[in-house]
Parts: sequence; C-alpha cells; structure tokens
Amino acid sequence: MKISKFICHRKPERTFKYKDKYFPVCARCTGFYLGILISFPIIFISLKYLSGIDLFILGVLLLIPMFIDGITQFFEIRESNNILRFITGLIGGLGITILIFKILLNVFYF
Repeated sequence: MKISKFICHRKPERTFKYKDKYFPVCARCTGFYLGILISFPIIFISLKYLSGIDLFILGVLLLIPMFIDGITQFFEIRESNNILRFITGLIGGLGITILIFKILLNVFYF
C-alpha cells in the first residue's frame, strides 16, 4: 500500500492537471497544504490583534466550509467542483494551522 493514500485519495477527476500531468494530491488537499504554508505569516500578524480564545474560534470557523463541502459531497447531497474544493481546502488549511498553533501555545507557553 502506498503511503500517499494516507495523504490524499488522488482521484483524477478531483485533481488539477497541468500540461497533461496530474498534481500529486487532489484539489482540496492542494488548497489545504497551500493554506498551511501561507498561514504562518498570517498567524504571526494576527497575534497582535487577537486573543487566545479569538484564535481558537477563528480556527474552528475556518474549518467549517471545508467540512460542509466534504460532507455534502460524501453523502451525495450535491457535487462539488475543483475550484470550490481548492478554496475550502485553502481556508481549512489556514484554520487547522491556527488551531494547532493555539494548542502549542497553550502547551508550551502556560
């Protein structure tokens, strides 16, 4: 079994393609991983303006669109598209990073 199956399902119809080559992960995971990458400067800037509870609430709120998109698609309530998957993944990546950062702050700072 490939380890990549634990990272992403990699269904071709849900994966971006560039020059006839598929990305290594699906559209949602592409957005998710990119969201994690770009979240670090955003977190450090927001620390000046947000309290700890605000960071937690923001992290949870940012995960909701990805959750709704994934669940409604999984239960075949509606069909999502790659652009929406990418956007909700991007927002979700930012949200999960904020939550992990908040947890690490609580563990190591207090």
